[in-house]
Amino acid sequence: MAAKKTSVVIVGAGGFARCHVGCMVAMEKSVRIAGFVEPAEKSRAQMAQFLTEKGVKKTPPFFNTLKEFIAANNGPADCAVIVSPHNLHVTHIVDSMKAGMDVLVEKPMVLNAAEARKAMKVRDETGRLLSVAFQGSYSPAIHKAKELIAADEIGKVMSISISMCQNWATITKGMWRQIPEVSGGGFLMDSGSHAVNTMIDLAGADVKVLHAIQDNRGTPVEITSVVAGVFKNSVYFTIFAEGGSDNGGNNVMVVGTKGKLHTDIYGGSLRFQKAGTWEEKPVEYPASKGTFERFLNVRSGKLENPCPAEVGLRFAKFMDMVKKSAAEK
Repeated sequence: MAAKKTSVVIVGAGGFARCHVGCMVAMEKSVRIAGFVEPAEKSRAQMAQFLTEKGVKKTPPFFNTLKEFIAANNGPADCAVIVSPHNLHVTHIVDSMKAGMDVLVEKPMVLNAAEARKAMKVRDETGRLLSVAFQGSYSPAIHKAKELIAADEIGKVMSISISMCQNWATITKGMWRQIPEVSGGGFLMDSGSHAVNTMIDLAGADVKVLHAIQDNRGTPVEITSVVAGVFKNSVYFTIFAEGGSDNGGNNVMVVGTKGKLHTDIYGGSLRFQKAGTWEEKPVEYPASKGTFERFLNVRSGKLENPCPAEVGLRFAKFMDMVKKSAAEK
């Protein structure tokens, strides 16, 4: 008898939803897309076209709300993947868990600490799984980097520096991502959240103090951010996030007394440089089909949840510190 497929409802069918859907299509023997919750006709059409290009013969149905999906499906799916605008996350998280579904939610989990605590309360009440789709936390490369740090391979960690550039201001112009009430912020809140999360994962401690400078560059949200500070374990950090240019890519450097680790904010690579040498050597780590596949491993108990709701809360707290510091300048 064939194993029962994991059923999934995808809340939001915009651009990034296709990353998760592509992974699900590749796992068609074990995963079934039960439907999409997406009221926008344009996003529906684009998703349908994407599925056709992927060779899917029948597009799963679209619904306006989760309630409509559950009624038509005669009950909830096994899990919900939430890829809706940021201000809708907390409602979709809560409704999905109360309906009996495990949840994988895109970053940032919520807009603020109060919403994070609300989601955590419902998680505890329902006993459902709630995980944030930070690619770094789910990345085998970042897991390997943390193992190397714990094993003292690079010695005492002294500092972590991050630089990232993306033509974010242009590609999000006119979108909800530049509406503060919907997105919660600009480049650092959106793409830059990966940088923040990966940095804190690697540091292994909470932030003690930070100083931030931000510039909206004539837009409603921040485009350029410079943040410097120190963690409670005395590891210093810097983040340079430039959302007005794609010249520079993204780099994460962890410097220790015995060597250096070099990765990126998504955990897409890992290299090691021993102190006193110039050569960076690639580090091997397990392969992965992506965040959704790893999420299924969490659901089945094969992997400890690398990105629980507490991670969403810590990011919200970090952004509160950044906004407060930037406002004082």
